[in-house]
Amino acid sequence: MKDRILEFMTKKAYKPLTREELIAAFEIRGPGEKEFNQLLAAMEAKGLIIRTRWGGYGVPQRMNLVVGRIQGNAKGFAFVIPDFDEQEDVYIAPADTNGAMHNDRVVVRLLGKNKGAKSEGEVIRILEHYNITIVGTFDKGKQFSFVIPDETRINYDILVNKEDYSGAVNNEKVVVEITRWPEGRKNPEGRIIQRLGSKDAPGTDILSIIYQHGLPLEFPEAVLNEAKATPEYVQSEEIKGRTDFRDLDIVTIDGAEARDLDDAINVIKTDTGYRLGVHIADVTHYVRPGAALDKEAENRGTSVYLVDRVIPMLPEQLSNGICSLNPKQDRLTTSLVMDIDMSGRITDYKLSKGVIRTKERMTYDEVFRILREDDPALLERYSDLVPQFRLMEELAEILSRNRTKRGAIDFDFTETEVELDAQGKPVAITPRSRTIADKIIEEFMLVANETVARHFASLDKPFVYRIHEKPAADKIKELNDFLHNFGYHIKGSPEDIQPKALQQLLEKASAERFYRLVSTVTLRSLRQARYSDQNAGHFGLASECYTHFTAPIRRYPDLLVHRFIAYWLGEPAPRAWKAQLKDLKELAAHCSRRERGAEEADRESVDLKKVEYMEAHLGEIFSGIISGVTAFGLFVELENSVEGLVHISNMHDDYYHYNEKLYSLVGERKKQVFRLADPVTVKLIKVNKEARTLDFLLVQE
Repeated sequence: MKDRILEFMTKKAYKPLTREELIAAFEIRGPGEKEFNQLLAAMEAKGLIIRTRWGGYGVPQRMNLVVGRIQGNAKGFAFVIPDFDEQEDVYIAPADTNGAMHNDRVVVRLLGKNKGAKSEGEVIRILEHYNITIVGTFDKGKQFSFVIPDETRINYDILVNKEDYSGAVNNEKVVVEITRWPEGRKNPEGRIIQRLGSKDAPGTDILSIIYQHGLPLEFPEAVLNEAKATPEYVQSEEIKGRTDFRDLDIVTIDGAEARDLDDAINVIKTDTGYRLGVHIADVTHYVRPGAALDKEAENRGTSVYLVDRVIPMLPEQLSNGICSLNPKQDRLTTSLVMDIDMSGRITDYKLSKGVIRTKERMTYDEVFRILREDDPALLERYSDLVPQFRLMEELAEILSRNRTKRGAIDFDFTETEVELDAQGKPVAITPRSRTIADKIIEEFMLVANETVARHFASLDKPFVYRIHEKPAADKIKELNDFLHNFGYHIKGSPEDIQPKALQQLLEKASAERFYRLVSTVTLRSLRQARYSDQNAGHFGLASECYTHFTAPIRRYPDLLVHRFIAYWLGEPAPRAWKAQLKDLKELAAHCSRRERGAEEADRESVDLKKVEYMEAHLGEIFSGIISGVTAFGLFVELENSVEGLVHISNMHDDYYHYNEKLYSLVGERKKQVFRLADPVTVKLIKVNKEARTLDFLLVQE
């Protein structure tokens, strides 16, 4: 009924309609009126429909309104990210936020276009307050006390009355619960519900990030009880009816520290090419729809990987135990076996419930040393598996060439890892490049995900896709303006850009010193990938349809995909699953939100430790490149990936003017020019761990 109402009001209702007019239009009678009224109220609460002052209902798109989530900025302004993809982001001036805080869901009235031809609006209604609790530093005063939020995009300090201190002391990290939302110029009010410790105490920093993002540290008792009741070993009756893959040389390949092993692989040479088996942990066998384990996994949405810990989606008994494809143990799987010819084309495939017993638990480093360094000890130890590893390399190269040929974008970043000591102090920042071992797993998981997505797309039934829409034309125009500084230009129209054009650009720039900068800015020009119940293709992979199938231990969307497979294979679908299907769109959106929150928390924890690492190097000289140019200074990225600012007030040798079109600062007298990607030498002069910022001073050579 909800979809029928929305379709009717979008396509046929040319003005807001009263409740009575809607009841008449849908011929609602008698007892059905109460349920219909409840549905309208629920739709209004979600912002799907908007009620006018005179009581009529309309859809926001037809009323010059935008519904979405507000994204704050430390300077006071904000943007609203619309719920509907066809609407563009809306700029909100500081005076027009009207009490809305970062991440609130709001209704915005459009005011027109600003000088930059961007939509501008004002918040007229707050549908959902996001920041029920806020993490910050307690600033205790004689008359007034406040909590200063860690999240700089929240532009209010929270007033705390004396009776609500809960024993907190000055400069302590706390969690404050909002008791009164901001009105006009009045700050929000709150009460302290948890003390995290002194802001300078070891461990408080990461704990603050965890609470800031609402990440659950403990599992509810009901969830732990279900986990404890899960068998430690596969039972003989559980294997009945499953395809038995235990006689195959199946292996896992993961990082040395990984404990939740979702995926295992094997490759066999055939007369026409290769037979690739991708065997994924059958988490759905143990986590049933509607169970406490399932509800908690749904709420978490994903495991969260912070710099010093993992916050799992599932309890350890499952994530590291019965669900993990541990070596030489029987494990239940959802298996996809694909026949692939020498050109990389899938000629046949089969999905089935399986049972495996992995032969070895390999690491990326071990496989790399076998394939690239011919490590004698490893060649001898894994002599029976080495031929298969070479087959894996062959097939991965074929699949990779295929993806490149069709235009998939490959951002070949060198990642950095922060090494911590036993006390959580950063002791090193080390680069980690993708190796052939990473590439094998990456290519095999990509082809498996795509094959499953194509299978369900052909069935034209409900499903959860991983989608990545085309970038907005204005973003591509901005990217082109940026690239002109390096003599590059993207082929094709910004309105109909193809992924191949971006991949060709990256290939051309791959040998340049500014490659990382070009890659980063190109990536930022793209939309974020997300989960959806509608197939919109995957731009970055140049794929018509894609999903996430290969990590059900740590991603809830993958768990959902495994259920689609199980019920397609004939397993009876329980009532709780049918209820999930009815709200699949919102469930996919929820998973996208949880994923972004997890990514933010991870990034913040890494940035925090990078800044903390640099504290020990105050006053030292570093080489770097200019990674950003603004009117207030130069951002410089060091060779270890740490970034800091040379503020224009510290550029004493001249008065510098900002050239926005050329992304440069130009000296008034000496005419010295600082451009993007220019190499520079800097001195570290200030470290602000709380703000996670570094200040540099240019060292003239």
